[in-house]
Amino acid sequence: MTSVTPIATPNPNALKFQLDRPATDGKPETFREGSDPADSPLGNAIFSLGGITNVFLTADFVSVTVFDSADWDTLIPKVTAAIETHFGA
Repeated sequence: MTSVTPIATPNPNALKFQLDRPATDGKPETFREGSDPADSPLGNAIFSLGGITNVFLTADFVSVTVFDSADWDTLIPKVTAAIETHFGA
């Protein structure tokens, strides 16, 4: 199972989810509203949780940015589960 550790960033609307494996196969990926879900299945899974404005995957982490009104206490376990499910499949 992939280890996922949420880490605060200077931006209160963004968290970095550190992984113990690469998040992509070499190139950074950004997923925003209107992006093709086929371009980033993980980005799509996280974005579909609601309240998300941007998902950025690179190296060994996933950065997630949310709207001001989003509740991190609710989203952190959901984002973590989406990442674990994606890499566990």
